[in-house]
Amino acid sequence: MRQPDIEIYLKDADVDHKAITAWLTQAIGPCTEWAQKGQTWKCQADNVPVTWIPKAVGKWNSLCLDSDKTPWEDDIACARAAFAALKVEVRCAPGTWVEEESDAEADQWIRISVDGEEEITWHTS
Repeated sequence: MRQPDIEIYLKDADVDHKAITAWLTQAIGPCTEWAQKGQTWKCQADNVPVTWIPKAVGKWNSLCLDSDKTPWEDDIACARAAFAALKVEVRCAPGTWVEEESDAEADQWIRISVDGEEEITWHTS
């Protein structure tokens, strides 16, 4: 089932909203200019609202695509595409987040890197 939105985390400090723009333009469509509000950057890739939060979790940058109209079925497919295009480690939740989920379940993540793809425990709070 297609997720209603996508959220992935990118590790490398060298990846900024400009690199994300180039990738999203190629993958989804032209991006509008980024608007910065505090630490948050927003734009639209085609008709998809995009939010970029540098260092959202430590060294990790958050990328949110607030639409089900992306080329990717879910977070994992997007994370794989981001890793292939940007060559940086990417993490995402293995499925759709639900509020009733236990802390242990919330700490289960998929890590995609030069080492391959694996399930990890990542304490984000």
